Amino acid sequence: MRTLIKNAQVVFPNGVAAISVLIEDHRIAAIDPAVQTAADEVVDAVGLHLLPGVIDDQVHFREPGLTHKEDLATASRACAKGGVTTFLEMPNTVPNATTQELLDAKLALAAEKSLVNYGFYIGATPHNIDELKHAQRTPGIKIFIGSSTGDLLVDGQEALERIFAETTLPLTAHCEDETTVRANTERYRGVADVAVHSQIRDVRAAVIATRRAIDLAIRHRHRFHVLHVSTGDETNVLGDYFAGTGAYDGVGTDVASRVITAEACPHHLLLNTEDYPRLGTLAQMNPSLKSADDNRRLWDALRDGRIQVIATDHAPHTWEEKQKPYPQSPSGMPIVENSLALMLNEVHRGRCSLEQVVHWMCDAPARVWDIVDKGRIAEGYDADLVLVDLNRRHTVRNAEQFTKCGWSAWDGVELVGLPVRTWVRGQEVFRDGQLREEVRGAAAKFDHARGGYWAT
Repeated sequence: MRTLIKNAQVVFPNGVAAISVLIEDHRIAAIDPAVQTAADEVVDAVGLHLLPGVIDDQVHFREPGLTHKEDLATASRACAKGGVTTFLEMPNTVPNATTQELLDAKLALAAEKSLVNYGFYIGATPHNIDELKHAQRTPGIKIFIGSSTGDLLVDGQEALERIFAETTLPLTAHCEDETTVRANTERYRGVADVAVHSQIRDVRAAVIATRRAIDLAIRHRHRFHVLHVSTGDETNVLGDYFAGTGAYDGVGTDVASRVITAEACPHHLLLNTEDYPRLGTLAQMNPSLKSADDNRRLWDALRDGRIQVIATDHAPHTWEEKQKPYPQSPSGMPIVENSLALMLNEVHRGRCSLEQVVHWMCDAPARVWDIVDKGRIAEGYDADLVLVDLNRRHTVRNAEQFTKCGWSAWDGVELVGLPVRTWVRGQEVFRDGQLREEVRGAAAKFDHARGGYWAT
C-alpha cells in the first residue's frame, strides 16, 4: 500500500516545509518524491499541517484489573482520535507489572486490542531488583517515590540506592515526598474541601522528592526522567542541574554527562488552584494543581529547555468515583484524546510555536526513551503521522469522548486546532471522527544503547 500525502505543511525538527510525503507499507518511503510517483491513495492536505504522531510517555490505561475505568481498546481509540500514535503505560495496574512475566502479559493484551503503538514500564518495588536488572522490551523502570498502589512504594533510601546503582535501564519516578504528604494529611484531616489537596500535596513535597531523585541519578550516573513537574521550584532545581551550579558541583556543564530529563503535563500548564471552585474533584490529581505563578514558571522551563517533554499522565476514573466527597474521591483525569488539541490551542494563542509542540510531544519523548524510528518525519521512520487543522474551532464535549470514563475537565471549552486524520504504521486509523477498528499498532522498540535525549 502506497499513500501520497501532498500539499501539507510538513513539520520537521528543523522547520516547516510545503512538501509531499510518500508512505509505503508501514514506513515513510520518501520525502519530496518525484512528481510522477504512483500511489494507491493520494491525500490532498491543502490547508493542513502534517506532524509526526504524538508519543505520550505517561499514561494509566487500567488494564488489567481496573477496566471499569478504562481498557486498552477504549484508551487506544482515544489516542487515535487525539493524534497519539504511541503510548508508554505505567505499571500500577492489577496486578502491578513488576516482573517480566507480567510485563509480557500486558504486551500480549496490547497486541490483541490496541489501535496504536504501545510500550509498558516495569515497576520497581523494594524487593524486585533481580527482575529490574533483567527486564526486556520496556522503555524503563518506574519508581513511585510517594503516591503508590500495591507494593510499588519505594521511599526507603537503601532500596532506592540499590535501584540506581545496580540497574541499567532508564529510570523515572513519581516524585512526592511520602513523609511530607503523610504529615500534611494528618494536619488537614477532616477537611472536606478538595482545594486542601494542594496543601496536602504541596510544593515542598514535590521539591524534596525531585531533589532526592536527581541526587541519586547524579551520584550513580544513571539516566533519570522527572515525571509531571508541577512546581516552579522544581524547575529551579532542574536549572541548577543544567547550569552546573548549586548543589551539583558542575556535573551539568558537560552535555555528554547529562542524565536528567523532565516533563510537564497539560493540566499543570493550563489549570491551577483557582480552578477548584469550577471543577471540584475533577481537578484532583497527584501531583496536585499549584498556583498560576507555577503555571508561568513551567512554561518558562519548557521554552528554555529545562523541561523537554509534554505528556498527559492520563489517569481515568468513572464519573461516579470522581463525584465522591473529598478525600474519598480518587486523583487523576483523562486527557490523552485532547492533549494535542489543547497544545494546538496554545499555538493559536501565541504561547508557543507548532515546532515547539512537535519537539515536546513527538521528538523529545522518542529520544528520552530510545524509541526506534519514531518521533520525526524522516525517510525510513515509521509512518506514524497526524494531520492537524490549526484553524478548526471545536468544543470539547463529555458526550463525545472516546475514553471509557466519558468526561473531560475541559467539557464546554472551545479550542482552536484539531487533529483530523491519524496514521499508525502507515494505516489510517482515524479520520474526521471515524475510527478504523481493525487497525492494530505494534510494540515500540527500544535501543537503550543510544544513550537517551542528551546523546541524540
